Amino acid sequence: MIPVRGYEGAKVAVLGLGRSGLTAARALAAGGAEALCWDDSPEARARAEAEGLVLRDLGRDGAWDGVAALIVSPGIPHLYPAPNRVILAALAAGVPVDNDIGLFFRSLGRAEWEDLDTPPRVIAVTGTNGKSTTSALIHHVLGEAGHESQLAGNIGRGVLDIDPPGEGGVVVLELSSYQTELARALTPDVAVFTNLTSDHLDRHGGMGGYFAAKRRLFAEGGPDRAVIGVDETEGLFLAGQMAEGPGDDRVIRVSVERKLAGPGWSVFARKGFLSEYRKGRQVASLDLRGVSGLPGSHNHQNACCAYAAVRALGVAPKAIEQAFHSFAGLPHRSQLVAERAGVRFVNDSKATNADSAARALAAFDRIRWIVGGQMKEGGLGPAKAHLDRVVKAYVIGRQAREVALEIAQTPHEVCETMAQAVARAAAEAAPGETVLLAPAAASFDQYDNFEKRGEDFIAEVAKLG
Repeated sequence: MIPVRGYEGAKVAVLGLGRSGLTAARALAAGGAEALCWDDSPEARARAEAEGLVLRDLGRDGAWDGVAALIVSPGIPHLYPAPNRVILAALAAGVPVDNDIGLFFRSLGRAEWEDLDTPPRVIAVTGTNGKSTTSALIHHVLGEAGHESQLAGNIGRGVLDIDPPGEGGVVVLELSSYQTELARALTPDVAVFTNLTSDHLDRHGGMGGYFAAKRRLFAEGGPDRAVIGVDETEGLFLAGQMAEGPGDDRVIRVSVERKLAGPGWSVFARKGFLSEYRKGRQVASLDLRGVSGLPGSHNHQNACCAYAAVRALGVAPKAIEQAFHSFAGLPHRSQLVAERAGVRFVNDSKATNADSAARALAAFDRIRWIVGGQMKEGGLGPAKAHLDRVVKAYVIGRQAREVALEIAQTPHEVCETMAQAVARAAAEAAPGETVLLAPAAASFDQYDNFEKRGEDFIAEVAKLG
């Protein structure tokens, strides 16, 4: 655990008692603060009380007397579409609002680090798509190369729940926009921006607010190295803001759409080959085509970002290439579940928006597409550009008929349930085809989360025998 510093003897309120909230409360107590915990769920409060944590109803009069700060879980809105009533009361009382990410960065550094030959470092990854795979891939490469590495944040363990890193240790953090937007301290050594597409717009008041939340990791953090995907205008803009000039190698530009060969430092992938350029010259090249855990252009972008991040720490290209080949990928992200009678079954339940579904569709040919769920603004949007790859779509979810109207010209069938969709797709699929779950939608109409949706897909595939 990372004990929280700076609040010794103080009262600190904690709102939301899920994984991050409970971990924050424990870390505050370990650092000498008094954590005052609250959650609207009686079950969550009961779990906290069973641990010996102190409960305080943060909605009652006088709740903010003597409170030094409020720590908020990432799922609780603090500004848009409307602030939570407890957060609004804290702001009105002049109480600073932070989250566990801010506590982590203010508490990580220790005086004894001055005696280490190689002090610990933090790699933080944000962006719309690919954050989890990029973070896990960085963690995997570091481990394979012999570095102490811990994976935390929006993936793996809570940031305050990790062990204090030692000599040369690296902490790899996946950070969502909810986390970067509110953290009062953001000081990674290497910051990674994968890409930016439309998502969570209601939470950030539009695309500008969404980008601003991601940008804080770089603007507030001032990383030693910034790895930035430049295939969208926002990435180009961010890279331009971070660099002092074209040859500034503190910024590593990444692309999967074009060759980058300017005077600076760049990593790009074309036709399945990753290339690293410095000062206009190629210094390394990797063949990604045989890396089974990273199929498709979207995963090649993840590979480029991960490659650049670990190269910034001095890991050799050959070691990175070897580690790539042993990376198995993540559950629910282009996960090969089974292959039967020449038909592949791929679980990409994490494709919760149209852009991520488009990337999944682009990675395969002759697709039996399982699509649908709780649709987001813009519907299927960019995914429709890849309908030529779809042999037939099997539409699930409570908005199934609305989704069917969007793809009216593509052969499709309204199935509504996962069981029916998998059974129908499997019955009709021919050798060489792929049954792909890439919903382009949130899962909450039928499942608690995208993991449960993916697990249901896997279970239905297993029933096929």
